[in-house]
Amino acid sequence: MVYTSALPPNKLILGIDPGTQVMGYGLIEITGSKVQVIQYGVIHLKSYSNHAIKLKKIFDRMIQLIDEYLPDELAIESPFYGTNVQSMLKLGRAQGVAIAAALSRDIPYVEYAPKKIKQSITGNGNASKEQVASMLVQILKIQEAPKLLDATDALGVALCHHYQKGNNAKQGGKSWKSFLTDNPDRLA
Repeated sequence: MVYTSALPPNKLILGIDPGTQVMGYGLIEITGSKVQVIQYGVIHLKSYSNHAIKLKKIFDRMIQLIDEYLPDELAIESPFYGTNVQSMLKLGRAQGVAIAAALSRDIPYVEYAPKKIKQSITGNGNASKEQVASMLVQILKIQEAPKLLDATDALGVALCHHYQKGNNAKQGGKSWKSFLTDNPDRLA
């Protein structure tokens, strides 16, 4: 006889806010409709002057996080287009190294544009980092917001990915207000 559990399977999503000075990471666990923060923080890279060393530090920390928590998926913010091409190239390399670390452990990844993440979390694609952090503190019931917003940005990437997978996301262009009305347990 085969026994099956009535509980839905857990899913771990690792969100990454790539950076060459500070890289944010956030890990959330999804159980049915419940979202729980497992871990979040930043990788400090400012003290390294050599870009190659920064990339190695990113790769090493990513492998450490992946091996410790065994996430099912990686969600990462895609680089935004800026006026400084050199900065964009460095950011793209940092993102690529994080993706390579996930792929080296057979973890699938998805990229999300910054506006998509902000829209998913706040209902406004032009929201500030502070607005995203404030909304995440409410949604995820975080006791104290991190000092560096790169960590909350990474949690936002992970939560955006969860919403895009259809879990608790309202499709069909409904507003954020409609989402909160339909999901009052998500706010407070």
